[in-house]
Amino acid sequence: MRYLDRIEDLEAIYGTPGEAAAIKVTPRLTPAYRAWIERSRFCVLSTVGPEGTDGSPRGDDGPVVHVEDEGTLLLPDWRGNERIDSLRNILRDPRVSLMFMIAGSNTVIRVNGRARISADPELVARFEQQGKQPRTVVEIAIAEVYSQCARAVMRAGLWREGDLSGGLPTVGDMLREISEGDFDGAGYDRDWPGRAARTMW
Repeated sequence: MRYLDRIEDLEAIYGTPGEAAAIKVTPRLTPAYRAWIERSRFCVLSTVGPEGTDGSPRGDDGPVVHVEDEGTLLLPDWRGNERIDSLRNILRDPRVSLMFMIAGSNTVIRVNGRARISADPELVARFEQQGKQPRTVVEIAIAEVYSQCARAVMRAGLWREGDLSGGLPTVGDMLREISEGDFDGAGYDRDWPGRAARTMW
């Protein structure tokens, strides 16, 4: 098996990007990019640390990030599983990427930049929902923002057929398998909907 190890060989295979791909990258939010990001309720936050890379889904009941200005996004860190992998990485390497999606659309907006974490009481209070506040807020300084080619979402038919997860293992099944039967997977699955509803924020 031969693997590529030179940029020149890679470029020879793929050729030159078209005009749209060449001009779409901007160092700040344009009004059009801002409109898409402000509508998005879901993004994937990618970080890098000494142990490797991490991609974390982030979602909210409204905009998943707050646009502070054309060069700054604010991402409240709502309750999760408390592993804080992304936050640990940001403290050690501030480089981040975000991929914003909107249900039903094939358009994806991507942001690359550098992040820092704040637990400032006035800042976290700005994001209060249902009497709860995030414990921290991630501030992202935008380095570049651009739209992603829609073909990947189109090929996958991501929004076309509804829920396709029927028959797949549940999270409880996964945990029971990993623990070689020691973990109560059925109990986890049974209790999860109620636990999630009580601890969403």
